[in-house]
Amino acid sequence: MIPYRPRPALTALSAALMLALALTGAPAAAGSSVDVRQWGSANEAASAQGGHRQRLAVTQRGRGNLTLSTQDGARNRISVGQTGCRNVADLDQSGRRNIVGVAQMGCRNDATVTQGGSRNAVGVIQNGRGQTATATQHGQGNVLLIIQD
Repeated sequence: MIPYRPRPALTALSAALMLALALTGAPAAAGSSVDVRQWGSANEAASAQGGHRQRLAVTQRGRGNLTLSTQDGARNRISVGQTGCRNVADLDQSGRRNIVGVAQMGCRNDATVTQGGSRNAVGVIQNGRGQTATATQHGQGNVLLIIQD
């Protein structure tokens, strides 16, 4: 079972991070984009991007879903779809031209991906309840697909 992560602390942390970035005048990653679409209640997404041409797309439907992403390097891509309740995607990407895709349907699924190097790809599909997937990928040209149903 995935431990419940308290939302008020995360909300305070997210607000503090945004405020710190605003006050320091930290530049946005050159040519990078973040697209977050949320339906339901208490869904959260937090992103930190460095380097250039990073892409993050998050779609959340339901309640209490959480996506955390960090991207550094060049031309990395992350796409997350969460439908249900209290799903967590924690993604850390560095290097060049890496791709991560996460699809979570159900409740209390947890996906953690750490990716470095270049031209690597990770796909995680979780359908159901209480599943955990962890992937660590470094090097070049690696492909990993995890399906939990």
